[in-house]
Amino acid sequence: MNNFETFSIKPVPKINLKLNIPGDKSISHRSIILNSISNGKARVEGLVSGEDCISTIKIAQQLGCKIETKINDDGSSLECIVHGVGLEGFKKPAKVLDAGNSGTTTRLFAGLLVGRKFKSEITGDESLLKRPMGRIINPLSQMGAKIYSKDYNDKLPIIFDGGFLKGIIYNMPIASAQLKSALLLAGIRAEGKTVIQQPEISRNHTELMLSSMGASIEISEKTLNISQTEKIFPVDIKVPGDISSAAFWIVAGLCHPNANILLENIGINKTRSGILSILKSMGGKIEINNLKKVSGEDVADIYVRTSNLHSTIIEGEIIPLLIDEIPILAVAAAMAEGTTVIKDAKELKFKESDRIEATTNWLQNAGVNCEATNDGMVIEGTGRILGGEFDSQGDHRIAMSIGIAGLFSESPITVIDSKSVEISYPNFWNHISKL
Repeated sequence: MNNFETFSIKPVPKINLKLNIPGDKSISHRSIILNSISNGKARVEGLVSGEDCISTIKIAQQLGCKIETKINDDGSSLECIVHGVGLEGFKKPAKVLDAGNSGTTTRLFAGLLVGRKFKSEITGDESLLKRPMGRIINPLSQMGAKIYSKDYNDKLPIIFDGGFLKGIIYNMPIASAQLKSALLLAGIRAEGKTVIQQPEISRNHTELMLSSMGASIEISEKTLNISQTEKIFPVDIKVPGDISSAAFWIVAGLCHPNANILLENIGINKTRSGILSILKSMGGKIEINNLKKVSGEDVADIYVRTSNLHSTIIEGEIIPLLIDEIPILAVAAAMAEGTTVIKDAKELKFKESDRIEATTNWLQNAGVNCEATNDGMVIEGTGRILGGEFDSQGDHRIAMSIGIAGLFSESPITVIDSKSVEISYPNFWNHISKL
């Protein structure tokens, strides 16, 4: 991997690209975590080699799961053989578990570390230490887990110290795939039935995968029921391209004045593809071709070309279906005609950075008239983004949003702290460099 402390991008006269996007980060995490507790061996292909998923692999290994890894030629993806240890097979780790920057790693493993016969601790990097963990500590405690924040502040580090798990009925206060997944992974080992009520639908990779592995799970709209399961079976998985990573190139193709971009084998799961609906409603020329099922997920090629975008309002139940794409959607809004309003997205404050503040700050410095609100932002589209130096604040999605804007800004753009892209898209700057 390269270590880009800063990276500069010059506007280009034309974009004509065909790209393979790194594997879906959400599916990559789950394919390792769920196969690690299966009874048998599974092959996972196309797993993204970003730092977040490396954290997941390392923690599974520390818990006694054998995982063989092979990296592809350009360093962007992994093939893994996961030797599952069964639902009760984890061993006491020799040291504190480190989730790095990954909230998914933290919260999903929390669901598996509660109620064990050994004590363990999980922590993370400076950014992850600031993120809220009370949202998993409270319901897992209700299930009988002995789980607590080491500093009693509902943040990492978290201690897991046994307990006897029992099923509960839980009304989720927010639509969160990470919270839902933590409860499902605790529920599969808990006595009785766990019922999870979601306020809105969120990404559903965990429940799809658990169902395919033979877990006792019932899925209906916003309600999930999971019962104690004796064992789950391994599944081989081909990880599709990550739509959250593809989103940057989709916006590049729509906003650049002379662009054609083809993105192959992208996962377009309906709980993840809200960005396609929004960009189409803004006038985006987006074609979905070669739709197929791969490892139970909808996968297709996405073709985009230069479009005249207009403003929109993004709010309500679509927000959980595109929460990670809002930083790059803000770039599209800046290039669109009219004023775009984003609401109901307070969850953005609790990501790798405060993404509401981080997004509006750099856009304002790039000459865009926009303002942060309590739960989103208002962006006045003028079709112009000025050049300059902008700080990603260590957030991979902010860094890539700034980088894409540099392809059609009025003068060159430099991204400060650009190496953060290695969290989810290790070869992003190499792909930019092709232009």
